[in-house]
Amino acid sequence: MKFIRVIFVSIFLTVVTCAVQAQSQDLLEIHITGGIESALPIAIVPFDWAADVPAEVNVSAVVAADLRGSGRFSPMLAADLPSRPGSFADINFKDWRLLGMDNLVIGQVKQTGADQFAIEFRVIDVISAKQLAGFKIPTSGKNLRLTAHHVSDLIFEAILKVKGAFATRIAYVTVEKINKTHSRYRLQIADSDGHNARTILESSEPLLSPAWSPLGDRLAYVSFEDRNSAIYVQNIRTGKRKKVAFGRGINSSPAFSPDGNSLLMTRSRDGNPDIYLMDLKSKKQRRLTTHPAIDTEARWTPDARHIVFTSDRGGGPQIYRLPIDGGQPERLTFNMGNYNSRASLSPDGKKMAVVNGGDKGYRIAVVDLERDSFDILTNAKLDESPSFAPNGAMIIYATMGRAGAELAAVSVDGRVRQRLALQKGEVREPAWGPIRK
Repeated sequence: MKFIRVIFVSIFLTVVTCAVQAQSQDLLEIHITGGIESALPIAIVPFDWAADVPAEVNVSAVVAADLRGSGRFSPMLAADLPSRPGSFADINFKDWRLLGMDNLVIGQVKQTGADQFAIEFRVIDVISAKQLAGFKIPTSGKNLRLTAHHVSDLIFEAILKVKGAFATRIAYVTVEKINKTHSRYRLQIADSDGHNARTILESSEPLLSPAWSPLGDRLAYVSFEDRNSAIYVQNIRTGKRKKVAFGRGINSSPAFSPDGNSLLMTRSRDGNPDIYLMDLKSKKQRRLTTHPAIDTEARWTPDARHIVFTSDRGGGPQIYRLPIDGGQPERLTFNMGNYNSRASLSPDGKKMAVVNGGDKGYRIAVVDLERDSFDILTNAKLDESPSFAPNGAMIIYATMGRAGAELAAVSVDGRVRQRLALQKGEVREPAWGPIRK
């Protein structure tokens, strides 16, 4: 029992430091390590560029990379396209059918003003020779890449009937080893494909547990810059931040409420790690758990009626659910071994990703809360920090690669796998942001 408790505390309530080398300008590169054998063949015809200025973003190339990276599509190489139709009337459907294409995307980018553009595109079912969707999206020059991700989202939804998550962002922490005793920590955000990485905070002390607000305009995180853990909330656009929880003991694991007005956190100011709820406007706090065990890593259910959290009150770390208005915690993880922690709920609240530990190491599992069943999705020895994509289709997590810590993603059915690695160095503590409004 003592051994289990020591492991639990060491992994989740203290800082794990690694010797790494990462720069803020490094790009997270996606490598597909497993996809669906029946990935849908699709052709993305290069979009016409109808503008007086050079194209800084190849919109169709971004779209093709997004769809390929999802593991659910197999875009034809641009060099292999038999033709490049610019309109529906130009399409020779017989040629595309002979090549086995299921779907075709055609489009163009028009300049509509000074640094103003419009992306027009059509999604076409080759078999039926009918248009599935057509859109015209206004944008600016600086937002062309983001708008290309929106195009990918619309194509993904038109064909698969599932919302895309390409236009979202991820947050993560990198660490650069300065010397034997000093490291440089960076909290960064990037587009879901690893581009446009931006440093939110840089510190000589550890940074942990980034958490997105529901609108994606703020990040909560843990910093040790005052030589003790403290929770900050920072505005991403302005850079302004506030220290909302500090003082002796543990201040960790922040999580925004679905309305963005409150923050769950773990605190030990009264001697034992318990879950607290803070109103961000008044700063008033309410203690939600009172138990001699370790209660930590609380997350909201999407309906805001319950929280789920990790506790070793049963002898080893397991996931419990507690009504936000009070009551008795209910254990959710049964028949899954003696170690389950770090819960992340799907947007619909029907599934829950956890870190499942055992003799074979720590892996990511997904629990079906309606069917009371679970599946192990990964097979490495040290996988941690799962975070659901806002469309519920993928889970991002931290794992150990050949060169050290890196990020990975897996679909909820386990069939699609990705690795997101820095060109040099390591990266960990991922959090997938919400769909941008």
